[in-house]
Amino acid sequence: MDVQQQIRETVGKNPVVLYMKGSPQFPQCGFSSRVVQILKACGLNDFVAVNVLADEALRQGIKDYANWPTIPQLYVNGEFVGGADIAAEMYASGELQQLLEPIVHPR
Repeated sequence: MDVQQQIRETVGKNPVVLYMKGSPQFPQCGFSSRVVQILKACGLNDFVAVNVLADEALRQGIKDYANWPTIPQLYVNGEFVGGADIAAEMYASGELQQLLEPIVHPR
């Protein structure tokens, strides 16, 4: 399976996916740490985190997949949301909480 197919499957099968440097328990960069904290502040403790530092092909592949040059990258319901700055702006406006609400509190 090529990297793009692997990314498509991961993003498609999981409600929330964060491509990040490190893990939620041990983020390897401040931006990744910031997005993990934002997700937790939204009440989301269960999400798929993919450490791009473990695989150089994946690290480049995720940048190509979203046509977005930086990591972390947040995906919700198969859609690219953005990086750390966008996640922070959406959190500040309440938009991210609304987007995550059905995942955090499923009916």
